[in-house]
Amino acid sequence: MNSKYLEFCQRWLAAWTGNRPEHLLSFYSADAYYQDPARPNGLKGHQEILPYFVKLLAKNPDWRWECEEIIPTEKGFTLKWCAHIPGKKLIHGVDIVEVISDKITRNEVYFDTAALT
Repeated sequence: MNSKYLEFCQRWLAAWTGNRPEHLLSFYSADAYYQDPARPNGLKGHQEILPYFVKLLAKNPDWRWECEEIIPTEKGFTLKWCAHIPGKKLIHGVDIVEVISDKITRNEVYFDTAALT
C-alpha cells in the first residue's frame, strides 16, 4: 500500500481504540465535519464532535480498526477499512476523508449497520 496517508491512517485508526476521545479529536480540525450512520445529519466542530466521541468510544473501548486500502483524492483520501468489534461480526466500510495540514476537515463514514445487530 503506497500512499502519503498510510502513516497518518495508522495513527488515526489506532486512536479509535482505547477510549481516548480527546486524543482522537486531536486528528480533527477545530471546525471539522463528521458524519456516520448514527449521525446522518453530521456534527460540526469540536464542541459537537467531542461529546459524541466520548459516548461512542466508552461503548467500544476494545474495537480495532484496520486500513484495507487508501485511495488518494484531490482533498484527501477514501479509506476502505475493517473493524473488529468484540461480540460482533467483522465490519467493512468506507470513509471519505478531507485533510488540510494533517488535520481532518471532513470525515464521512459509511457501512452497513445491519452488521451491528
